[in-house]
Amino acid sequence: MQLPLRGAIAGCGYFGRIQLEAWSRMPEVRIVAAADPDIERARQAAPAAYADAAEMLERERPDFLDIATRPDSHLELVSLAAAHRIPVICQKPMARDWAEAVRMVEAAEAAGIPFMIHENWRFQPWYREAARRIGRGDIGRPVAYWFHVRQRDGLGPAPYPRQPYFVEMPRLLIYETLVHQIDTARFLFGDVARIYADIRRVNPVIRGEDQATLVLRHASELPGVIESHRFADPVPKGPAMGDACFDGDEATLLVRATGEIFLGETLVWTPPPEQGYKGDSVLATQRHFIECLLSGRQFETSGREYLKTFAVVEAAYESAARGAAVALSAWL
Repeated sequence: MQLPLRGAIAGCGYFGRIQLEAWSRMPEVRIVAAADPDIERARQAAPAAYADAAEMLERERPDFLDIATRPDSHLELVSLAAAHRIPVICQKPMARDWAEAVRMVEAAEAAGIPFMIHENWRFQPWYREAARRIGRGDIGRPVAYWFHVRQRDGLGPAPYPRQPYFVEMPRLLIYETLVHQIDTARFLFGDVARIYADIRRVNPVIRGEDQATLVLRHASELPGVIESHRFADPVPKGPAMGDACFDGDEATLLVRATGEIFLGETLVWTPPPEQGYKGDSVLATQRHFIECLLSGRQFETSGREYLKTFAVVEAAYESAARGAAVALSAWL
């Protein structure tokens, strides 16, 4: 591939614009085309604007496609890219359901195209630093962890103002938000073996769940808890959207919502000045995609690998429906 790589983006809404800003700071990439049903948004995003992604791929033949649309279009767009042998980076949630997620992976693999899920949480710098410290033994042997996830945007008659379509989603908090913490837990501690989920809906104007407690058990037998709602901000506020705590048999590592990391009571790491989204994690995610695309290295969140994260989400909803823990062996 010749530099700069010619990229195209499908979807120029709220998060698409965040991704476009990160692409603009990567000299090895040039976004040459954008597709969005709102053609004006596409025109603001790239030199060549289209209302239809199929026409864009046919006419532009980019070096890669960035999919920043809602999940109900992901399978169609990945299949289109596969038909043109175009590498893909695709936003989460991966797909509407498990069957579609599997079909996306199979389509990419059958076409032989690189396929990565844009899961930026594990690329937040405080979690990369936490992984480094846990890996070198700062807390000893990990024995437990928790994530408390908070954001005050789920209240009232018009919740989620930045992404109002959340109101109509039949599966919401785990599917849209806690998938981040599930994937980060996998990044830090390996695959999940079973999960128990307790969920409820508090705000009556939405369709899906907006409060959840997940109890995870990893293949190593390490237990963890992810607890969340979107009715209050963390104290103090910060880009990490809540606190995370990692206990070991020698010490505890605490990641605050601010991104600061404490080892016991001692502040040991402070995040760099904020430039992009949540510690510039979108830039880091997209840089990982490009570096792997150029080098041939495996993506951390390849489509096949990310099925393991998506399976935990699916198992969580099965657990909530059954009122019992669900083994991931039933999904993978």
